[in-house]
Amino acid sequence: MTIHFHKNDLPDGIDFGKSVAVDTETQGLSLVRDKLCLVQLSDGRGDAHIVQPNRETYDCPNLKALMANQDVEKIFHFARFDLAVIKRDLGVDATPVFCTKLASGLVRTYTDRHGLKDVCRELIGIDISKQQQSSDWASDELSDAQLEYAASDVLYLHQLKTILTARLFRENRYDLAEACFKFLPARAELDLLGWPDIDIFSHHLRRAT
Repeated sequence: MTIHFHKNDLPDGIDFGKSVAVDTETQGLSLVRDKLCLVQLSDGRGDAHIVQPNRETYDCPNLKALMANQDVEKIFHFARFDLAVIKRDLGVDATPVFCTKLASGLVRTYTDRHGLKDVCRELIGIDISKQQQSSDWASDELSDAQLEYAASDVLYLHQLKTILTARLFRENRYDLAEACFKFLPARAELDLLGWPDIDIFSHHLRRAT
C-alpha cells in the first residue's frame, strides 16, 4: 500500500478510472458544527490518496471536479453522512453513488452489524483497525497511524462492492438498492436542512426538538 498525501487539493492528472472509493474525516459527526478535514480516495488497486483541504476556503477545484464528475461512480460506506459533508463544504453533489453499508443492510439481513470493520472481516477476511477513529483530524500534522487509518477506509470498498453487488442480484434486490442510492443525495439534503432523525414517510410525524 502506498499513501499519497496532498495538501489543499488533488494534483493535476490523477485518473481514478470509472469508479473511486471515497471517505471523509471530520472533527465529529455534527453537520452543524464539525467541518470537513480530509477526503480519502482510492481506485481499488492498493493505493490511497488523502486530500487535506484548506478549511477556511475549501479551494480545491480538482477534488471538486472529481466529486461532481457524473462519469465516475463514487463508492462510500455510509454515503449519507459523506454526501452531506461534501455538499455542505465543497458545494458539490458527489454522484453517482454506491453505498456498501446500504447494500450490506439489504443483503446481510442475518445480522445488524453493518459497520465497515464487520463487513470487511466477514466478506474479505480483512480486520481493519478503528483505533484512530476518535482522533484530531483538524491537526495540520497528521501521524502515520492517522494516515493509515484514513486510507484503510477506502482501500477495500471496490472489493466489497463486487461481493455485495453479486448478493444483491442473487436476492433480486439490485433495483431496490439502486433506487436507494439515487435517493441518498436527497436524504443528505434532508439531514442538512434539519430532518436528520424524522421519518417524513411516517403517518405520524413528530416535531423536531
